[in-house]
Amino acid sequence: MTVLRLARSELKRMTGGILPKLTIVALTMVPLLYGAVYLYANWDPYGNLDKIDAALVVQDAGATAADGTELRAGQTVADNLVDGHAFNWKVVSTPEEADQGVSNGTYAFALEIPQNFSTNLVSPGSFDSAEQAILDVTTNDANNYLLSTIVDKLTTSVHETVAREVGEETANQLLTGYGTIHTQMLKAADGAGQLADGVATLRDGSTSLHSGTDELAGATNQLYSGQVQLRDGANQLTSGASDLSSGLNQLKDKTAGLPADSAALAAGAAQVAAGNAQLNTKVQDAVTQLDAADQALKTQFATSTARLVTDQVITQEQADKLLADVDAAAASSPVIAAKSKLSTDTALIAQLADGAQSVSDGAATLAASTPALSSAIGQASTGADQLHTGAATLAAGEQTAVDGAGQLTTGAATLNDGAAQLESGAVSAADGSRSLSDQISAGAGQVPNPDDQQKSSLSSVIADPVSVSKVSQAKAGSYGAGLAPFFMTLALWIGVFMLVQAMRPITQRALASNAPSWKIAVGGWLPFLTVAVVQATLLTLVVDLALGLNPAHPFLMWLFMLAAAMAFTALIQGIVALLGTPGKFVVLILLVLQLVSSGGTFPWQTTPEPLHVVHEIMPMGYVVTGMRHLIYGGDLSMIVPTVLGLIGYTLLGAALSTLAVHKHKFWTLKTLKPEIAV
Repeated sequence: MTVLRLARSELKRMTGGILPKLTIVALTMVPLLYGAVYLYANWDPYGNLDKIDAALVVQDAGATAADGTELRAGQTVADNLVDGHAFNWKVVSTPEEADQGVSNGTYAFALEIPQNFSTNLVSPGSFDSAEQAILDVTTNDANNYLLSTIVDKLTTSVHETVAREVGEETANQLLTGYGTIHTQMLKAADGAGQLADGVATLRDGSTSLHSGTDELAGATNQLYSGQVQLRDGANQLTSGASDLSSGLNQLKDKTAGLPADSAALAAGAAQVAAGNAQLNTKVQDAVTQLDAADQALKTQFATSTARLVTDQVITQEQADKLLADVDAAAASSPVIAAKSKLSTDTALIAQLADGAQSVSDGAATLAASTPALSSAIGQASTGADQLHTGAATLAAGEQTAVDGAGQLTTGAATLNDGAAQLESGAVSAADGSRSLSDQISAGAGQVPNPDDQQKSSLSSVIADPVSVSKVSQAKAGSYGAGLAPFFMTLALWIGVFMLVQAMRPITQRALASNAPSWKIAVGGWLPFLTVAVVQATLLTLVVDLALGLNPAHPFLMWLFMLAAAMAFTALIQGIVALLGTPGKFVVLILLVLQLVSSGGTFPWQTTPEPLHVVHEIMPMGYVVTGMRHLIYGGDLSMIVPTVLGLIGYTLLGAALSTLAVHKHKFWTLKTLKPEIAV
């Protein structure tokens, strides 16, 4: 008995009547019903979200931006949502109505745009009142759990769009502010330069001021010394005025009889002057007579001497000598002495006469003036009293002036110290203001001053600084295409599992033959493979042509599906052949384990650690991965190792089937009457 005859015999049995044929057709359609129908129902759920009713509440009151622009972001967001038709938006008037609708299932969810939405969007323009704008979303997992995830994606998209638009406007204002700061800093630099010049002038002025206050301090010291001297002089004046007053009072008392005495003196002085005048006249006459006698004697002697010379008694030289001797003798003669004395006395008498006359005149004047003098002395005495009083007052005032001069000296010293500090501070301020001007100028160069084009470009980058550049090496065209590898693989396993419900893994007739065990095992497997090939082919055609899967490698995908059908049928047929009815439960358990570990929906790495082992040793995970590469156009280098692995699973199934044939050739009571049959 050949392998093909064994397979043909089993297929003939399964197609011997109408009902068996219908059974085969139904079994062939199982993967199609499970895989294709499920994929058809979920092929593009995101494209039909516009059929889901969602409540939209718009309460935004709008706001005015810092530049005066009116912002009604809430209404703009609402209009964009309605125009986008992502959901079937129903605009309701109040949040309570929306919440009630979500609660009773009228709306799948609700989106509320609060009254302060625009106000909070423009609030970053004020540092002390910035607040986030809030979108209130109300969901109810009782309506649908996955809908919450979809709504999260929607609100995230709305958030990013609004944040980008508002952020771009805010960034534009910020950059405009930088330009304003740049301009103002340039003005500040100019002002700081003017300030530096002014402070330099202040420095020079403070230097002059310090010099002046230094001189002022010296002058106040001199003033103080002068005031001290003036005070001492005033005190002396007071004492002197007191003495003067006392002396004048005494003088007044002593000169009370002066007018009478001066009158008597004037009379006596007049008599003395008259006597002196007479005496002077007489003395003058005596002197004149002596001069005349003396001159006559000289003339006579000279005449006699000349006669003697003429008579030649003596010579001229002798005559000259005689004259000289006579002159010399005359100079020392008593007559000359008396003449000289008289001349001197005459002069004295003349002076005495003049003096006596002056005394007489003065005495007369004194006698005439003494009444006025007595009156003047009285007035002087009174004035001296007043002088004494004024001098005392002056002395007291000078003491006050001395105290004031002392305070002035102290103040001048303090002023001088302050001027010194001002000079030092002005020097530091001049240096600092110049440094400030330089630093502001340098800082102004560091502050950006973008033009309109730069502001537009920079604000776009600031508002949306990160842009994701997606490079899709392999991409599913739709949600259904994303699930196709998993559900087609799962449908293929379920289809083969359904075959063991109607087809016998090993025929009893083959077990009764003398054919080798491996031939019987392969003969029992080929009918399963044949039907599974038809299942895989139909599933591939319907998903590709009817649903529009459009795989990147359609022919290779079909061949890969056939390889998966080969491995699945071998494993399932071998397990059921070896274990019988319990083997069907084993296949079902393996289905469940692979369902959660193959990574058909979420990555298999996210499953618990024990399921990682199941993923590594069971074939469904490898088939799902291979299908993804073939459908989406990924790297095909892993296809060959995967196919070799499927061949290995096929050989494992064949080994289990061969072991089952070898085991079942020896019949037992359980063979004739199994404990359970399903």
